[in-house]
Amino acid sequence: MNHSFDAVIIGGGACGLMCAVQAGYLGKRTLILEKNEKVGAKILISGGGRCNYTNLYASEVNFISENLHFCKSALSQYTVEDTISFFESFGIDGQEKTLGQLFPESNNAKDIVRVFETLCADLDQKIMTNAEVKEVQKLDSGEFKVSYSHQNKIKEVLVPSVVIASGGLPIAKMGATDFGLRVARQFGLKITETAPALVPLTITGKDAEWFAKLSGNSIFCKVSNDRISFEENILFTHWGLSGPAILQISSYWKAGEQIRIDLLPNQNISELIQSQRMQNGRKTLLSLLSDLYTKKFAEALDKYLPVEKNLASLTKEDLILIDQKIHQFEVKAAGDKGYDKAEVMRGGVATDELSSKTLESKKVPGLFFGGECVDVTGWLGGYNFQWAWSSGFVIAQNI
Repeated sequence: MNHSFDAVIIGGGACGLMCAVQAGYLGKRTLILEKNEKVGAKILISGGGRCNYTNLYASEVNFISENLHFCKSALSQYTVEDTISFFESFGIDGQEKTLGQLFPESNNAKDIVRVFETLCADLDQKIMTNAEVKEVQKLDSGEFKVSYSHQNKIKEVLVPSVVIASGGLPIAKMGATDFGLRVARQFGLKITETAPALVPLTITGKDAEWFAKLSGNSIFCKVSNDRISFEENILFTHWGLSGPAILQISSYWKAGEQIRIDLLPNQNISELIQSQRMQNGRKTLLSLLSDLYTKKFAEALDKYLPVEKNLASLTKEDLILIDQKIHQFEVKAAGDKGYDKAEVMRGGVATDELSSKTLESKKVPGLFFGGECVDVTGWLGGYNFQWAWSSGFVIAQNI
């Protein structure tokens, strides 16, 4: 039985790696148990392999949770500025893309993982890959016994603290499981209902063919429901809708709910028509729409609009219809693409089970939860990484 660690960290993703490094800075020794062949699997694929590692504007308003204030403490203990400084000190300068999203200047997620691998080695933090945890037990002594398989052998380690940083349910082919939720249930902790988040939406029925024919077309839009709206691109796909604005709204979407799409958020279609018809009333609506969108999308709007009419001949009823379809295009999604296509999981270990200051279980001293398995879900654009870094830091201070 190995007794030489201050904590076992289950999961070698963003939260687990940051936790190990920060614990090392404090003179604590940790063991990361990672079931994959390498650590940082989701880091490596994020942002198309470029890793959008934080967002300049991250705050509690960018997160979904049963308790919207829960993440405040962790985000204030380890801020966006702390994240930027941490990576800069290891030669990774941030490059801002859209909406505050920071990527490494190298555009290579491997550089992010390399920082943690190097630091873990330097700080004597042990990383064990291909190690699958079988059981976590709390002993009468107050310590935890963690049993895991490695190289076809069952091994055990005894530690005062266990950190669950095993992620959420996306993406199964990368080794994602419900392990963190199972451990929480084992110890009597409540789970906030889980669902795929930041996920494409599917369209079926009579409109499916129309969406499929537009596959590949991308349009800047404002996408809304009754609770929130996002202005970013949408992408038509063979199965329905994706793109940043759709992924964002999906985290707030409920089955059976309609979403509204403003296809021209920064202009007024009625004013454009009036202006254009004064200059050239013989111009067709299709010609005007082709100036605003791809030709394929403009032509596809003939399903809903009198695109062959010239502007001068549009009636009052036509103008009302055009305004409605362009600025309030309604979509009723059939569902979503599930955990295999989702970027994160919504829900998780209930926040009222954990101390917001330490992320330790209120019921089980020494048991900590961080990252995606907690009911804190960020928007698209680096927010979930910031939560991972912040929660990993906070846990490291308290193990």
